[in-house]
Amino acid sequence: MSGPEGEAGHAHRGHRRHRARDGREAGPDTAHAHHHDHGHGGHDHAAMVADFRRRFRVCLVLTVPILALSPAVQGLFGLERILAFPGDRFLLFALAAVVYGYGGRPFLAGMAEELRARRPGMMTLVAVAVSVAFLYSAAVTFGLPGKPFYWELATLVDVMLLGHWIEARSVLGASGALEALVRLMPSTALRLLPDGGREEVPVEDLRPGDRVLVRPGEKVPVDGVVVDGRSSFDESMLTGESRPVEKGPGDRVIGGAVNGEGAVVVAVERTGAETYLAQVIQLVRDAQATRSRTQDLADRAASWLTLVAIGGGGLTFVTWLVLGHPFAFALERMVTVMVIACPHALGLAVPLVVAVSTELAALDGLLVRDRAAFERARLLRAVVFDKTGTLTEGRFGVAEVVPLADLAPDEALRLAAALESRSEHPIARGIVRSAEERGLAPAAPESFRAVPGRGVEGVVEGRTLAIASPGALSERGVAVEEARIRPLFEAGYTVVFLLAREAEGERPLAALALADRVRPESREAVRRLRGMGLRCMMLTGDNRAVAARVARELGLDEWFAEVLPHEKASVIRRLRERGLVVAMVGDGVNDAPALVEADVGIAIGAGTDVAVESADIVLVRDDPRDVAAILHLARATFRKMAQNLVWATGYNLVAIPLAAGVALPWGVVLTPAAGAALMSLSTVVVAVNARLLKRTAGRAAAPTTRPPPRPAEAS
Repeated sequence: MSGPEGEAGHAHRGHRRHRARDGREAGPDTAHAHHHDHGHGGHDHAAMVADFRRRFRVCLVLTVPILALSPAVQGLFGLERILAFPGDRFLLFALAAVVYGYGGRPFLAGMAEELRARRPGMMTLVAVAVSVAFLYSAAVTFGLPGKPFYWELATLVDVMLLGHWIEARSVLGASGALEALVRLMPSTALRLLPDGGREEVPVEDLRPGDRVLVRPGEKVPVDGVVVDGRSSFDESMLTGESRPVEKGPGDRVIGGAVNGEGAVVVAVERTGAETYLAQVIQLVRDAQATRSRTQDLADRAASWLTLVAIGGGGLTFVTWLVLGHPFAFALERMVTVMVIACPHALGLAVPLVVAVSTELAALDGLLVRDRAAFERARLLRAVVFDKTGTLTEGRFGVAEVVPLADLAPDEALRLAAALESRSEHPIARGIVRSAEERGLAPAAPESFRAVPGRGVEGVVEGRTLAIASPGALSERGVAVEEARIRPLFEAGYTVVFLLAREAEGERPLAALALADRVRPESREAVRRLRGMGLRCMMLTGDNRAVAARVARELGLDEWFAEVLPHEKASVIRRLRERGLVVAMVGDGVNDAPALVEADVGIAIGAGTDVAVESADIVLVRDDPRDVAAILHLARATFRKMAQNLVWATGYNLVAIPLAAGVALPWGVVLTPAAGAALMSLSTVVVAVNARLLKRTAGRAAAPTTRPPPRPAEAS
């Protein structure tokens, strides 16, 4: 993007992003990082999994003798005479101290971090609960009247460690796609030397201009251009393209793509952080680190829940004491309330969904640059497409052949393609390409001659033929039946004529109607979007006749024709003033002002240029169906976030009163361990539900049975 308009687009976009990050996306410190990384090696989730697994196993082993030595458990099974012995309470204390010190350390360290940050949360609640239980039990062991909570303490720590272990594994699984992207890049490359030799070097030693040999089955080490050889490349993990892509000299290849059957030589273009894969990985990380409005809501709810847990626990303790219950019972109720009300699930509710959705999108070639805009996508009411290169192929093709003599349409196209095969004009290339697509084999022309602005002439299979523009017909003195060709002009086609020179003069053989052909994928994209309840529109600088034809063919709701690039933003602004939440889909270059003006800017067909500054979302493939895919993912992501938030907060409405003992008259009493199990279960439910996004997002948008609308031109 260049020029004043491009600079304005950059400035506007930069301002909008800065404002968003000062408000909705203020900083990378997510609730997930805050609650789960204290004392566990930062964001190294693999280390966290190993740490919690190790602590859980050690504490589980120690819990067995703690249960055996606890008087309450012995009395339950009548084992007092078998297992009790002098001094057993001191051994019980020692074992419980190890469980508290070793198993409880992550929670104690987390509490220290939260208190230093003046943000008490889940770790503080757990640490206070286990500390109260252990210190009170220790005091009882050394003379304070009451009963110890050692077995409750041990089982509580076990359940908490198990819950964190399962949670850490879920987080690691959610980040697995990102790690898979990192592993795609090979560590070494086979560099070709000027003398014809080869050397194996680390990828980081490659520089632009170097040439590397990529053998069959190997991964491309860096982004570059094929200079020798031809092969197919599997780019499915990079762009989401399921089929192998054929590449030859002059074609670009992406670092991390898997070479197929042939050896190729690649000239290095981009290395390190400039490669496509490195940019994708950074985009994924940035998107996961940004805060969303939904995350802010979860954080506020977690903060309130922390206050409720601390206040509710204290109130529960005092209430049971006032009602005349034993100190130990009141303490147990307080500990259970504090454990069961931990905002653990809330801390995971949004970040896990964000992690899964962002990485799922990246693997499908749908790159989220602005998470706030991605969230807004669920509110969209209209999608506006640029025409050329987005809904259409951006190149000419023969849409219709109208015979004007005794000649079959395919034969007329074959003769025209033979004549045009020597020309480089876009219309000529369109005619030749259309003939090839229909399996027609044109002959080589003789005595070929191009007449600038008028057409071409030559001899094909012994016949003197010409391709003439409409304006050249009168100059040649050729008359054509107007009624036969008028519909072609009214439909916005570009029309050329195939002429044959005969004894009596030139005779028209056929009229060839050419157009920028509508992509087959565009029809499916519009169908899916309309099935999602969205209005589909088109912006184009082309004339009204062409725009009307494309809009009619696709069944668009509205279209805007003869709109200059700098006027597109005004059209988007007027649509927003009508109360519509609008997405603009374009190529990210001449559509930059409109992409910035829209509520959601989507750059399509960006290929390896993922740093499209004017777009909120970048679609790597040149496929308009990906617009429906990203909007479907945005809706599914929000639903998962909402489900997780409802579950993470809603279960407390039942669990906290039960923990406080309101069901005691009916004989229902939750132990601290049972409370920890319920709290951990809520966390596991949230984690599993986030992972189910992969299944939900994979479902195509529901098809619509509505008839296509009559497209309306908007002024």
